[in-house]
Amino acid sequence: MNIVCLDLEGVLVPEIWVAFSEESGIPELARTTRDEPDYDRLMEWRLKILREHGLGLAQIQEVIERIDPLPGARAFLDALRERTQVVIISDTFEEFARPLMAKLGWPALMCNSLEVAPDGTIVRHLMRCESSKLTTVRALQSCGMETIAAGDSFNDLAMIRASKAGFLFRSTPEIREANPDLPAYERYEDLLAAILDARGKGAVTA
Repeated sequence: MNIVCLDLEGVLVPEIWVAFSEESGIPELARTTRDEPDYDRLMEWRLKILREHGLGLAQIQEVIERIDPLPGARAFLDALRERTQVVIISDTFEEFARPLMAKLGWPALMCNSLEVAPDGTIVRHLMRCESSKLTTVRALQSCGMETIAAGDSFNDLAMIRASKAGFLFRSTPEIREANPDLPAYERYEDLLAAILDARGKGAVTA
């Protein structure tokens, strides 16, 4: 049985931290996993900047409420879910994701969480498990699932390469050039066709 594993930000919705950077006027917060492969380091840096500016969860949630899926994302996801099982595997947080999931039709989501102080200050990020995207893909495979994965950032590469088939979607030139063997797409219709074609292919052995 196939299951498609999709990244969230940059693939289905805009980058949350980029949107918050623009609204808050703090350009440093525009840095994402496209720029920094070490997610723990990136989050610790983000939280340090938020504390320096006196910003907390409420301000970020206000911005997220105004974020819409990328044009064509909902139709792509609906078409995909009509044909196969889909799970979104993201390094975002439960406290961020709910309004975005509502706009995407409530797909299955596996993500992380935040420890938040009573005053709304984000104390720390809590990863669901180590190497969460790769670990999740491996767990699905251990249950007899064949995974097909797509993402745009450094932290998606492990789950893409561990899967029966994997694709880059709207990634950066640097990531595409460093991974020339991975098919890369810019349009949802092309990604949908590639995923559906991959469903019929046999499992790749390591």
